[in-house]
Amino acid sequence: MINNYKKIVIKIGSSSIINNKTKKINSKWMTRLCKDIEKYHKDKNIIIVCSGAIALGSNLIKKNKSLTKLEDKQAAASVGQIELAHQWRQNLKEHKINIAQVLLTLEDSEVRRRYLNARKTINTLLTNKIIPVVNENDTVATEEIRYGDNDRLAARVAQMIDADLLILLSDVDGFYDKNPTKNKDAKKISEIFKITRSIEQMANSQTSSLGSGGMTTKISAAKICMNNGCDTIITNSAKKQPLNSINRTNSSIFIASKNSSSSRKQWLLNHLHPSGFIKIDEGAHKAIKNNKSLLPAGVIEVGGKFSRGDVISVYYPKKEKVAIGISAYDIYEARKIIGKKSKEISKILGYEGRDEIIHKDDLVRTI
Repeated sequence: MINNYKKIVIKIGSSSIINNKTKKINSKWMTRLCKDIEKYHKDKNIIIVCSGAIALGSNLIKKNKSLTKLEDKQAAASVGQIELAHQWRQNLKEHKINIAQVLLTLEDSEVRRRYLNARKTINTLLTNKIIPVVNENDTVATEEIRYGDNDRLAARVAQMIDADLLILLSDVDGFYDKNPTKNKDAKKISEIFKITRSIEQMANSQTSSLGSGGMTTKISAAKICMNNGCDTIITNSAKKQPLNSINRTNSSIFIASKNSSSSRKQWLLNHLHPSGFIKIDEGAHKAIKNNKSLLPAGVIEVGGKFSRGDVISVYYPKKEKVAIGISAYDIYEARKIIGKKSKEISKILGYEGRDEIIHKDDLVRTI
């Protein structure tokens, strides 16, 4: 099922790689997975996004107790990350495969310059046939600037390096119309071509005993990938051949449209934490639909804390998000010029600024 793909991101959930009782690496499973990886490594680019660092380090920080404080989780991650990287190195070294550790924070995908730097690093590793093992840098990430789950991190990495497949290895064998653990009549949907509101409503926020993500985050990840022309497979990792035995009966596949937009617009469209927002009137909404720039005259409200060059959301009407783009002004300047004509900007601000709040080249429609 995955033979035709060339660049594959494999996301491994904590419940797959960590033994729930011992809080240690599930070595037998990892051995089987690495044998599978060896089969694909020669002909494909493989990227691993692996959870489990916090779970691995938790015993040394708070033995047999749940971690609630952020600093405890960060400390556990700093301990567990060493063990996680060591296990990957030892297991893949047996197959003569080298690995590199790549730790990312949310800002590494949200700030364009850092995004491009991370992209270059990962692509250089792939060129040299080194498998990047990626994780969120939980040691320094705070609640305000973190992904919070590795599903969306994996999707952003897939987008970053133009992968054509994301595999989400987890404790579920696909996407169901209901929670299969609570509903015996739940039916699996094997193929999804578009993530609609009804699909999003089917997803629930149930989490595994170790992981931070549920079906909701997996749908969010699939949506990011589909916007980028990348397919997504959700499958159960508890198989003798976790990768090689993936088929239509033990997984669900989200099939992307291959008509993807430019790399810059993909980065914008999948931005997870915009710095602010603007609300627009009907005329501005029509302008966006006609692929025109957003002028101050069509803006009725601004909010958040954004600077010039930051990514902001565009709403119309009320709370419906219709676009996302890069602001040409900071929030203080924007407040002064909203509702005004472009020719009035220099007089209001005291300098010659851009005619538009968001230029059409920096604007992407979300619906």
